[in-house]
Amino acid sequence: MQDLEYALRGMVRRASRTAYGTRAARENVLMQAARTLHELGFRKMKPESLKPKHIEALVSHWQEQGLSAGTMKNRMAHLRWWAGAINKAPVVARENAFYGIGNRRFVTGEDKGRQLSEERLGQIRDQHLRLSLRLQEAFGLRREEALKFSPAYADRGDHIRLKDSWCKGGRAREIPIRTPAQRALLDEAQRLAGRGSLIPDNKSYIQHLRTYERATVRAGLDKNHGLRHAYAQRRYAEIAGWPCPAAGGPPRQVLTPDQRERDREARQQVSRELGHERIAIVAVYCG
Repeated sequence: MQDLEYALRGMVRRASRTAYGTRAARENVLMQAARTLHELGFRKMKPESLKPKHIEALVSHWQEQGLSAGTMKNRMAHLRWWAGAINKAPVVARENAFYGIGNRRFVTGEDKGRQLSEERLGQIRDQHLRLSLRLQEAFGLRREEALKFSPAYADRGDHIRLKDSWCKGGRAREIPIRTPAQRALLDEAQRLAGRGSLIPDNKSYIQHLRTYERATVRAGLDKNHGLRHAYAQRRYAEIAGWPCPAAGGPPRQVLTPDQRERDREARQQVSRELGHERIAIVAVYCG
């Protein structure tokens, strides 16, 4: 397993003309794929050993885990990159439908917001991980953003600034600091991290990510994208003045023209704070 991970990591890092954020995401997905293949019984693999049976095994495993179509499509894109890098593009079918991966469902009407449970958070022993999880909840950060978070850089007094190298697609952004609880959390992070980040000095990002994955699974906190959903819903309510549809609020079609304008403004602001370019994506979080 380690040989395959090492070789794949080298392939990704040697690739030219790839944005840092994309490269980090690709490395993460391929490291997960290597570990999963090992767990599924495919031992002593090399990158060039990739075959259709390996792709089918990975997809079946993801489907059993209940991963969304969007997540699987993202992972398939990185597997296609792997196949292309070893001149075996036909190993991965061109259409995701071949594997039974359906279309993304952007709007489900389901409330996917989650709150951090104090009991479960208490099971996370690593102080760095606990603070990263709390930052995910308080500011709606993605996992990578919360792990790489450097309070000395990010804290700008009335807002936090996220580096492009932390963010998906290399898109830096700013998020307002609105509450005393957020301020206290940032001060706590500053005391722990000093001039550094929330990745301990003796670990790389990938090593710390693995620690995060294991610790959150053990504590029952492994579906933390729901923290981003809850943040988006809170911010929508603050800006619009009423709950979003996913949290029981009124659907857009019953709003007055003035309310629709406030709805649009709320969604635009939430989109900026979450780091999405398209306002339509906010429907995933808010309904």
